[in-house]
Amino acid sequence: MVTKTNRFAFDWWVVQKRTIYLGFALLVLFVLAAAASVYVWKFGNPLRNVGTGVKTPAGARFISFEGDVRVIRASTRETIAARSDTELYPGDAVQTQESGRARIGMADGSTLVVRPNSIITVRDNARDDDGKRTNVHVVVDSGQMYVRTEQQPEGTSNVVETPKTSNKLGEQTGASFGVNSEGTEEIRVNTGAIETTDGSGSKTSLSGGQYVSVNPSGTISRPQRLLEVPLPSQPRDLDKVLVGPQGSATVVLKWLRPPSGAPAYYRVEVATSPFFVADGRVIERDQLVAMEFNASDLRPGTYFWRVRATAATGQTSDWSDPKKFLVAPRGSGSQVAVSNLSAELLGGNIYLVRGEAEPGTTIRTGGRETLVSTGKAFQVQITAPAGGREITVEALDPSGNSSSYKLALAGGGRGRD
Repeated sequence: MVTKTNRFAFDWWVVQKRTIYLGFALLVLFVLAAAASVYVWKFGNPLRNVGTGVKTPAGARFISFEGDVRVIRASTRETIAARSDTELYPGDAVQTQESGRARIGMADGSTLVVRPNSIITVRDNARDDDGKRTNVHVVVDSGQMYVRTEQQPEGTSNVVETPKTSNKLGEQTGASFGVNSEGTEEIRVNTGAIETTDGSGSKTSLSGGQYVSVNPSGTISRPQRLLEVPLPSQPRDLDKVLVGPQGSATVVLKWLRPPSGAPAYYRVEVATSPFFVADGRVIERDQLVAMEFNASDLRPGTYFWRVRATAATGQTSDWSDPKKFLVAPRGSGSQVAVSNLSAELLGGNIYLVRGEAEPGTTIRTGGRETLVSTGKAFQVQITAPAGGREITVEALDPSGNSSSYKLALAGGGRGRD
């Protein structure tokens, strides 16, 4: 009987001891929670930036590019070829070769157009999480870059730096910045406003339609009226010119006076490359006073041409967009066959034109063209005129023969002119 009582008392004491341990643990947890609450109340949440502080910001992206475009990584100094999924981070440089150009989208919605033989560096491309404030900073190390900004919220900063200037761009501004090999610079403001600061801290306000140059010592010229681009008028894009009896053609190049500025003379270039690389230029003429030029002795092939103007002050305009024309041999009159011609409506006035032709045939329609590959099948996407019921499809073979076809847009049908 005594033994049972002692065992019961011992068991009862063990249960009470566990309860004491549990209560003590709860008390410690309560004290720690109270201390943490006081700390957060006084100093804020120490974990509020966990997850966001290490988040890598989205980089600038290539909208499009063509030719030889390279990216030099700031972190590794590795040079890589640009790709559609390549992102650009602070310190990265974009380098275009003689045949390269690139269009880049920035965090504030602005667009950069990097022209051939240029190097630009992305210094900053930051945007707040709420998207209301952005900070974009780009350096033009050499060559030429065009910038177009969109509407900017308050507090947004978009800066383009050159070796001798710092330029703060306003919203809805279009401007180009040129850094020349001889140490001079040029700033052209097409639209909007820019505040330019030189190395001494002097500020110059520029508005749309103005131009300034920067001499090798860093002095900014007085603003002058911007000399805009001459407008090519003949031959029209994708025009075909037949060779003469001598096996070559003379093509009359014509352009219109720039909408703004006072040109003193013009420069024209004709090339076999849309990038006008040195090896591809076949004609270069400067100091032209008239607004036309006869490009002679052009053999059969595809050519591109462009024109720019120069003012008496020495200011030069940008180059016009390249126009393409074809010099073709005179054909034998044979028909260029196209079969299974159809137009699929993609939406709005956009159609996908499909068909089949012999390899090497050039198909032109709706201001677009494509070369038929070895598979014979071709397709080309066009925008048809509003309300148009049919389009003309032209087929040209390598021998200079051509045939035209009418293609109905509302259900098909084909017939030869």
